[in-house]
Amino acid sequence: MKPIAEFDSRAGTYDSDLNQALSVSGEDKDYFARGRVAWLAKCLRSLGEEPRSAVDYGCGIGGTGIFLRRMLGVKSVVGLDVSARSLEIARSRYRSDWIRFRSFEEFSPHGEIDLVYCNGVFHHIPVVQRGDAINYIVRSLRPGGLFALWENNPWNPGTRYVMSRCLFDRDAVTLTPPETSGLLRAAGLQVLRVDFLFIFPRPLKVFRVLEPWLSGFPLGAQYVVLSRKPAS
Repeated sequence: MKPIAEFDSRAGTYDSDLNQALSVSGEDKDYFARGRVAWLAKCLRSLGEEPRSAVDYGCGIGGTGIFLRRMLGVKSVVGLDVSARSLEIARSRYRSDWIRFRSFEEFSPHGEIDLVYCNGVFHHIPVVQRGDAINYIVRSLRPGGLFALWENNPWNPGTRYVMSRCLFDRDAVTLTPPETSGLLRAAGLQVLRVDFLFIFPRPLKVFRVLEPWLSGFPLGAQYVVLSRKPAS
C-alpha cells in the first residue's frame, strides 16, 4: 500500500485530481461510480440477491456509499480506509445513521456482511499483501456473501493512459483479470462472473447501448470479478 501520509495529503484534492485524469473520457468520477453500482445491481438481480449490509473496502472520501444505498437498497454501509484524513472528510460529508466510516483496525470482521464492494484499491496494495487483504474480506462476509472487486483493466490502452495522468495511480501495480480471479479462488471464494465495462468515451456514447452485449470481451476500461463465499 502507498504510504498513508500520501493518501492523507491527497484526500482534499481527490475529486479534482481524479476528474482531471478522467477528463479525456468526457466523464467525471460520478459517472463511473454510478455505472459500476448500476451494473452490480443488475448482476445481483440476476442472482436473486438483495444484500442488506455492505462494506465499501477502500472507501476513500466516501461517495460510493450513497450509490450502494440508493441503487442496491442496502440498509447499512461501513466504509473502510487506511487514510485518516479521507475518513474525516467522509464523515463530514455523509453524516447518517445508516453509514459508518472506520479504519481497518477499528472494524472487526465477524462474518456478518452480505456484500463487500471494492473499486480500484488492489493495484495500490503490494503484491505480497494482497492475499491478506482478500482474507480480511472473506472473514468479513457471511457464508454465501458476495464480493464485487472492480479493477482497472491493464489490457485497455485508454486505462493505462488515464492512470498515467492520475497523480495517485502512477506507481500502481495493476492486476489482470486472471490474476484477480486467481487471488479470489486462492482464498476459497467461488468466482461467479467476470465483466468488462466502460468501452466507449463520451464522444461515442451513442454506442453505449451495446456495452451489455460486449461485457464478456476484455475491452472495457474497468472489469469486475463477482465472487461468493461458500455457504459452509
